[in-house]
Amino acid sequence: MLEQTLVQTLILLGVTVFVVLLFQRFRIPPSLAYLFVGVILGSHTAGPAIETTYIPMIAEFGIVFLLFTIGLSFPLPQIYTLRHTILSLGTAQVVLTTAAITLLAWAIGLPLVAAFIVGAVFTQSSTTIISKQLAEQGESQTRHGRLGTTMSVFQDITAVPFVVVIPVLGSAAASQIGGALGIALLKAIAALGIVLISGRYLLKPLFHIVAKRRSAELFTLTVLFVSLIAAWTTNSLGLSMAFGAFLAGMVLGETEFRHQVETTIRPFRDVLLGLFFISIGMLVEPALLPSIWYKALLGAAALLIIKTIIVTLIVRYSGIDSHTAFRTGLTLAVGGEFGFALLSIGLDHTIIATQPAQITLTAVLFSMIVAPFLIRYNQPLAAWLFKTRARYQEVDAPTPDSHSTYSEHVIICGYGRTGQVISRFLESESIRFVAIDMDPSIVKEARLAGHPVFYGDASDPVVLESIGLANATLLIISHDDRTATIRTLHQARDTRPDLPVVVRTYDDTGTDELRKAGATEVIPETLESGMVIAMHSLLTLNVPMWRVTQRLQEQRIKRYPMLKELFRSSVELLDEESDGKTERLHSVLLEPESACLGSTLGSYDFLSHSVTVTALVRDQERLRYPDTEIKLKAGDVLVLLGTPEALEEAERRLSELSGNK
Repeated sequence: MLEQTLVQTLILLGVTVFVVLLFQRFRIPPSLAYLFVGVILGSHTAGPAIETTYIPMIAEFGIVFLLFTIGLSFPLPQIYTLRHTILSLGTAQVVLTTAAITLLAWAIGLPLVAAFIVGAVFTQSSTTIISKQLAEQGESQTRHGRLGTTMSVFQDITAVPFVVVIPVLGSAAASQIGGALGIALLKAIAALGIVLISGRYLLKPLFHIVAKRRSAELFTLTVLFVSLIAAWTTNSLGLSMAFGAFLAGMVLGETEFRHQVETTIRPFRDVLLGLFFISIGMLVEPALLPSIWYKALLGAAALLIIKTIIVTLIVRYSGIDSHTAFRTGLTLAVGGEFGFALLSIGLDHTIIATQPAQITLTAVLFSMIVAPFLIRYNQPLAAWLFKTRARYQEVDAPTPDSHSTYSEHVIICGYGRTGQVISRFLESESIRFVAIDMDPSIVKEARLAGHPVFYGDASDPVVLESIGLANATLLIISHDDRTATIRTLHQARDTRPDLPVVVRTYDDTGTDELRKAGATEVIPETLESGMVIAMHSLLTLNVPMWRVTQRLQEQRIKRYPMLKELFRSSVELLDEESDGKTERLHSVLLEPESACLGSTLGSYDFLSHSVTVTALVRDQERLRYPDTEIKLKAGDVLVLLGTPEALEEAERRLSELSGNK
């Protein structure tokens, strides 16, 4: 028995490692990898099958720990602060989407309670897919990006009531549902009171005592104990274990231990959550796919269309422009992993039959496959649908009269923190400027303060023309929307090829692309912050100011060569593998049989073009930028800077056997 369990565990771990590595290679979300593992090892497919007696029981703790970490991120004060914005938008989206999908599923013949399960499942959106895709596109800090990410996280919170309600629907008769829900609500309020009181008078003092012991092991045990005892409390009241874990996390989220608690619980959460998705994958019956695929496709289409329309309407109703509202709708259209958890609860309580559950599950999977493409092309789709050419007029603020009004001025695209700091310096030198931003609240406040700021999309040629691009002396792009930046650069270059353009970006990723698009200078924010820290560090070490200034000036003139010379972690290399353009450092040891021994460094002409030798290490002495006439010896270490492809070719040539000269 023990040997059989060990073999099954090894099969489970081995297949999981292989599939997750494969999916990461193609940038597919890990949750889909776990689902695929479940399909492979489930009893509905050929090949090895894993005993599922204990897996669902253990996997349920993945949801418990997930809700615990969500509670940490949303303590009561933060939920209260969000009550007028994301709270109202998120609640409206969840209620309206659930209602619309429920009515549609009921209309096509599902029982009302089963239709409600489908509505609850379709309401959820994948925070993982949304945040990852927006980050890859450089849109995580855009307005639609922030709205989409925040609303998807808020959906995770609204899943808590579903977790409470669904078991009640399964255990109560139709005539008793109202009373059962009322009792469940009272129990939830009682659980909230118990956890809040115990959190204030027990949890915080307990963690203070544990923290003083400075024992990582004791801290980990305490976190596990607190999360599980909270889950046991709500389970004893007839509610979900996940609900109790959420409440405990919400209480601890208000304390100074929040970040350490989240770090401690994350490994348990990730492993058990992966196991949960595997257990969901084991529910998939591929044999049913030929008979349900078209229904699943229709379900996925309904999910994407209905959610896009509802989110667009409620975001537009809140006062945000139609263009941004539609981009937010496309971002949130995807189905979510938490929907699988709700579907699993519905199956456990026999609320939904197997076939509609399979259709629902497959529909969500289809939507998760399509979603990255919808998010990637959200801007072109929005531009095609909303062919308005003067969106800045939607804000109640004066519009620029004409391009003739502005001359010899600076244009600032993006009036966030960076844009406002730049404007202060320009103002101190009496240099005229005009700023454009897509946030109506910033525009309104700035205009009240007398700043020449207008609402508009800086990538729109009409907007650029109206603020005097033809007569400007400098264009500064200070926002962090990479896609919009590229479009603005193209528009600026079409009109003013001679105009200097300074672009602010988060890091040095994609700087070459920005320069090709027309940027005169690209200022990576992270590199500049590193330079400021280095400057203060050198001054603290009594290095003369003139020498520090000289060092910094050299780096800026040469476009940060020293700060780009970085060794990349394995995670970074995996993320950057697909583009093959990000430069990195790589060390090559010259073996005794290397072909290059005795040759000068300059004789390898490929090094001077695609690869740079930043250092040579010989006899434990490090030479920065060695002379090209130096002769190479066995045991030398060359530190090379270049793209992965160029480095691979350089290492191959340097390491060739002497017999292959």
